[in-house]
Amino acid sequence: MRQQRPPDRLHKQRNSKEKFVVRLFNTLWKTIEEFRPVNKKLTTVFTCGPSIYQRAHIGNFRTFLFEDVLVRYLEFLGFAVKRGMNFTDIEDKAIEEAKKRNVSVRQLTDENIRNFLQEMDLLKMKIPDHLPRSSETVDAVIAIMERLLDLGVAYRYGENIYFDPLKFPDFGRLYGLDMRNWPRKKRRFHRDTYPGMRWNRGDFVLWHGCSEGDTICWDSEIGRGRPAWSIQDPSMISKHFHETLSIYCGGIDNLFRHHDYTRAILESVRPYPMARYWLHCHHLCVNGKKMSKSRGNIRYTDNLLEEGYTPSEIRFFLIYGHYRKRLNYANRALQKTVDKLREFNKMVRSIEERAAEAREVNGEIPRSIHRVFREKMDDDLDVKGAFDEVSGLVSRLNLRNLKPGECAAITGVLREIDEVFKVIF
Repeated sequence: MRQQRPPDRLHKQRNSKEKFVVRLFNTLWKTIEEFRPVNKKLTTVFTCGPSIYQRAHIGNFRTFLFEDVLVRYLEFLGFAVKRGMNFTDIEDKAIEEAKKRNVSVRQLTDENIRNFLQEMDLLKMKIPDHLPRSSETVDAVIAIMERLLDLGVAYRYGENIYFDPLKFPDFGRLYGLDMRNWPRKKRRFHRDTYPGMRWNRGDFVLWHGCSEGDTICWDSEIGRGRPAWSIQDPSMISKHFHETLSIYCGGIDNLFRHHDYTRAILESVRPYPMARYWLHCHHLCVNGKKMSKSRGNIRYTDNLLEEGYTPSEIRFFLIYGHYRKRLNYANRALQKTVDKLREFNKMVRSIEERAAEAREVNGEIPRSIHRVFREKMDDDLDVKGAFDEVSGLVSRLNLRNLKPGECAAITGVLREIDEVFKVIF
């Protein structure tokens, strides 16, 4: 079943009874929509996780932190959330990197997963409910592959198996491909990933048939080989989620040669849409240029810690900016952002000290803080706007005129907000 465009586009005027309505930019339809989970009892979110052939850098963590804020905010609103995130641990790059280091692929990926989870903890990120590894879901890959072959959407060519995008009528919607320009002459792309932000206009590989010398192989009903990158996410999703996801999210670079593949594969074998909302986070650049090994400008959390920044300050820099806009890393920009947090937290500590004298909690100020926080966060997760509004409101308070009970109430609402930000207390 193909996903149909929402008929009313959900652009409602918010009346007094609908003062707070969460609105998110849905990449699928390229518009802001009111958020309505598929299942009212349980909101399902899946994160396109890291390819763990190397250590994650702060650019990677910008995306994962945006998703952490998303989940935390949904929970702040009262939604029960079940989240999954995959580890891609068998792909061309992992095999090549393991050979280069003279270690097994498992040793390489185990180390990188361990480091990734430690850094998630360092940055106060929630650990997802499900963390499947692609190497542990090959059985699901086989099941999907057999179904695709039966449907005629996939086909064998030599020892490999390929997916024909022209057999999926809605292919390319996420990116916005004009399929009228798709070449009719048969072309096949056999690598897991390709450099650059361009499209491979042709059939993409699902299964790498093993040849002499290959070390990462599985024996299966479809032959001896290993899953290609494109089919790994669908297999891990199908293992843990059995209905349309409320949200699927990842980095904007995954709009090239990845998420349209994932959607086409899964929706070819399931009679319902893969996800209702698709959210994508933009790049973190370094001095205006994309972070990459070739430029030598990759930065890790260690680098920032060595420069004297705390984990909370690193987290704040990476979330302080709209997730759909490019964020630029530069020493001056980092320091300027961190100074805002330090100044705000200094004010909060003063309010906390006064609150310690309180015998009761009272006051109307927290309602104003809560309102401006909700208004900005409801507007497509505007973290920067939310923090600035809350900070501005607090900075205008005259501490000497505040009673201890009012300070206690203010501290209370800031602690609630910080369950989303995780940078204040």
